[in-house]
Amino acid sequence: MKKQTTQNQSNTPTYTGQIIKSLSGFYYVEEKESQAIYTTRARGQFRNTQTTPLVGDFVEFQAENPHEGYVMKILPRYSQMIRPAVANVDVALLVASVTEPQIQPKLLDRFLVYLASENIEPILYFSKMDLTDQASQEDKERINQFIQIYREIGYQVILSTDLDENLNQLKEIVANRTMVVVGQSGVGKSTLLNRLLPDLAIETGEISTSLGRGRHTTRHTELHDIFEGKVADTPGFSSIDIDQLDKVLLSNYFPEMRAIQDQCKFRGCTHIQEPKCAVKAALEAGEIAQSRYDSYLQIFQEIDNAKPKY
Repeated sequence: MKKQTTQNQSNTPTYTGQIIKSLSGFYYVEEKESQAIYTTRARGQFRNTQTTPLVGDFVEFQAENPHEGYVMKILPRYSQMIRPAVANVDVALLVASVTEPQIQPKLLDRFLVYLASENIEPILYFSKMDLTDQASQEDKERINQFIQIYREIGYQVILSTDLDENLNQLKEIVANRTMVVVGQSGVGKSTLLNRLLPDLAIETGEISTSLGRGRHTTRHTELHDIFEGKVADTPGFSSIDIDQLDKVLLSNYFPEMRAIQDQCKFRGCTHIQEPKCAVKAALEAGEIAQSRYDSYLQIFQEIDNAKPKY
């Protein structure tokens, strides 16, 4: 994107850039050519159209100086996340802790479904692996079996203990792209980002013993330069809404189901009650994990209940 050569009637220069932070009604825009940061507000027309600029948006803005400008136009988005609210994301580093708090399979699968629906490439990062040294052999086997499920499906998996070994691979993935780090509170997102970007010194929080989940330490979304790309640190959360998805398309967001669903006898098979269903046959044969199928059923029912019946 190049700096606009035209000016408005008041001779205020018009630029293009990307919103890298949103805070208290101000949008901090990195101008494309100079990479200078401009502090802007959104013009009133966005309220009239019920449109809100998001971190990650590429925009046109006007400013006479770096301290006072206005976002005039939001350029087309190629992806958008609702929660966290960030636009133009290419890849998501989905953080899940193996302990403190323990992995929640259904929440992890909801994240994966949501990312797939937005065509965002997921990378699974399992944190706090070092804490399993003191775990029982039974717990270690349970954790390893759980992680293996996602590796066999084909998801890219990085363990916190192997981060340094995978750093070059991560650099290649993020180069010239925007990555978002997501996950529930307390799973170690800030700790991970501090390892990737030591200069950030992001505050990390303790786990609430009463709630069993982490306290929110990141309170706004912000893009940072990393590996010739961008990374977004986002507030943690414990749920994600996917009611807007089409239940007919849901199995497309489960790679192991998508790969065999054409073998079902009936077109549009929901993989629940229909006979001669390839997905249910694979489940019975142990080729699809019960935990993943349970997540599918729960999400399917949730979507079905949210839709009006005609």
